[in-house]
Amino acid sequence: MYIRKRFGLWNAITMLIASIALFSGTIQMAQAANEQEQLVEKAKLTVETLAAQTDMAQFRKLLAVSKGIVVFPQVLKAGFIVGGAGGSGVLLSRKENGDWSSPAFYTMGQASFGLQIGAEAKELVLVIMTDKGLKAIINNQVKLGADVSAAVGPVGKDLGASSTTNMKADIFSFAKNAGLFIGASVEGSILDAKEGWNASYYGKSVSVDDIVIHRNVDISHANPLKAALKAAEAP
Repeated sequence: MYIRKRFGLWNAITMLIASIALFSGTIQMAQAANEQEQLVEKAKLTVETLAAQTDMAQFRKLLAVSKGIVVFPQVLKAGFIVGGAGGSGVLLSRKENGDWSSPAFYTMGQASFGLQIGAEAKELVLVIMTDKGLKAIINNQVKLGADVSAAVGPVGKDLGASSTTNMKADIFSFAKNAGLFIGASVEGSILDAKEGWNASYYGKSVSVDDIVIHRNVDISHANPLKAALKAAEAP
């Protein structure tokens, strides 16, 4: 009888521990999914803010003929002597008919050296102009300026309608600084896919290629972001 009671108590404790672990895991998954959803929503706001600026006509023209885009709603830059920057963002590809894919999650890192102090948070957008640039990012751990060419995005309204097709670069970059979007150098930055975030967002293991090229997955939550990109393209 005593032995049975001990085993009964042990089983109850084991079940309680398992239940707590399951509950904790569920909470963590929900928190992760919420974080991903918030990032997608912030990316939409970044696109809308950038496209609304009067001196961003060239961005809109580039977007209309682009192969894809990477949006980082927040890039934190900080440093003292040795500095760096980093943030999380989303990659979407654009078909020739103008349809945008669902987002794949990415992280960006950039190291810099020099006498510097302070911290800065800004939004960053990379407009991908070539198949080479898109494939390099999809293939993972691409270094901008080395594996693919990266140029400061053109800003202004008087560059001419043909200027966007004459500029040769795999990627053009725009960043928000002091409330305004400007061209920004991203050379030396490394982009890396966040495979765990992609799996959590879509509910299964899925590659970046499956998301943005083959488009084997879709999610209604990303529709507002796709609509914002479509609306941002130059008419």
